[in-house]
Amino acid sequence: MHTNYLKQRGFTLLELMITVAVVGILAAVALPSYREYIARGARADAQTTLLQAAAWMERHYSENYRYDQNRAGTAVATLMPANLQSASAGGGVRYTLGINATATGYTLTMTRAGAQANDRCGNFTVNQVGVRSVASFSTASFANAAEAVQGCWR
Repeated sequence: MHTNYLKQRGFTLLELMITVAVVGILAAVALPSYREYIARGARADAQTTLLQAAAWMERHYSENYRYDQNRAGTAVATLMPANLQSASAGGGVRYTLGINATATGYTLTMTRAGAQANDRCGNFTVNQVGVRSVASFSTASFANAAEAVQGCWR
């Protein structure tokens, strides 16, 4: 009597389940790292734009001898160039610029928006003397504002 055994091809259920588990573990590790990488890029873009806006404010002051308006009385917020009014790293607006100016000083704030709305670093600020700060940062990630500034303003 001759018995032909057919050679099995394919995967067993156990092999498939192990593969799915490995892929799931890799995705659980990789996805948060990828999101943080994208967020870090958006933060860097926001900081660059914020510092460019501060430089623009200083040029404005040197021409008008005040921060809040020009010699014709036009508010500085309407004079700020469009390319400095938001930061759009990775597609879509991720930060928007806010201007709080008086004749002798200002605070510029890059406020989180869109995909960056819940970022742990919060909103970035800089004033007329160059002091960099953060507002609305995650207290779960940082113990205080000084730690948030050190961890986020790089």
